[in-house]
Amino acid sequence: MSAPPAAAADLGEWTARLLAARAGLAGVAHRTLVATSQTLDERTGARVFLKCENLQRGGAFKFRGAWNAISRLPEELKRRGVIAYSSGNHAQAVALVARRLGIPAVIVMPRWASPLKLAATRGYGAEVVLYGAADGAAASASGEDRAAIASRLARERGLTLIPPFDHADIIAGQGTAAFELIEEVGTLDALLVPVGGGGLISGSALAARHLAPGCRVIGVEPAAGDDGARSMKSGTIERVHDPRTIADGARTEALGEITFPLIHRLVSAIVTVSDSALIDAMRFVWERMKLIAEPTGVLGLAALTSGTLKLEGQRVGVILSGGNVDPAQAAGWLANG
Repeated sequence: MSAPPAAAADLGEWTARLLAARAGLAGVAHRTLVATSQTLDERTGARVFLKCENLQRGGAFKFRGAWNAISRLPEELKRRGVIAYSSGNHAQAVALVARRLGIPAVIVMPRWASPLKLAATRGYGAEVVLYGAADGAAASASGEDRAAIASRLARERGLTLIPPFDHADIIAGQGTAAFELIEEVGTLDALLVPVGGGGLISGSALAARHLAPGCRVIGVEPAAGDDGARSMKSGTIERVHDPRTIADGARTEALGEITFPLIHRLVSAIVTVSDSALIDAMRFVWERMKLIAEPTGVLGLAALTSGTLKLEGQRVGVILSGGNVDPAQAAGWLANG
């Protein structure tokens, strides 16, 4: 491995942000269930604890970061409103938080986004601006990507941009899920976390360092979008253009300028799993644990159930990050594999 990138900001400052986020989310975010399964333990040889963020407000962990970022804005910026870009879960979270705070929200979403997530975002009262093509093209007709569209609209309308992962308050908010998990079940040997842009795993690694310094934090991403795994090896931010995977929440093309240094410094490894492994993990939690989870949500679990990670005899935490999935689409995946 090459030399690490420039050091992340002082970890003491990050810990203070994490603790402030935990206090700010108390009584607002759900303290979600930690689920266990004897069958899962027997299958993997580990003692596994699933942090069920699929049961969080908005159906995913994203509510934590969105609330932590938006609630801290000055009142003048709140009145003007916020804008975000997302394929789904961050979109819903920002829309839900904005509704709870009584402020306007605009969300830039791809036309290929799940109809369920589009409907939920609109249902929370946000204005949705669509871009790209229904077949998955990543740019608008003008050639702008989603971040460029959101930035332009933010300037034109005087809105505050709330990015999906590369933001200190977003990272700190997302870390409160792992904080609660470790606080409830005690020290872990390993913590498995889905990886898209890196906000959740950055925050999770900060929480693990604070509460369980010996815990190895391992990221899991879809094989088609292995930019994080390659970035860990090269020591620089690698990109994957428009990765095609059923894990739509992990279709980001690269880690962030803020998240990557934290990941490189605090995360032990990033591994990948196939889409078929995601379907198998989904089938397990749906059938055996009666939990609805989306493909991105089971990335960490799939690394265990597929045998990609062998953690026999260890205490393993898994962030089950979201449950926003179209039932008909999920039925097709589960039926056909």
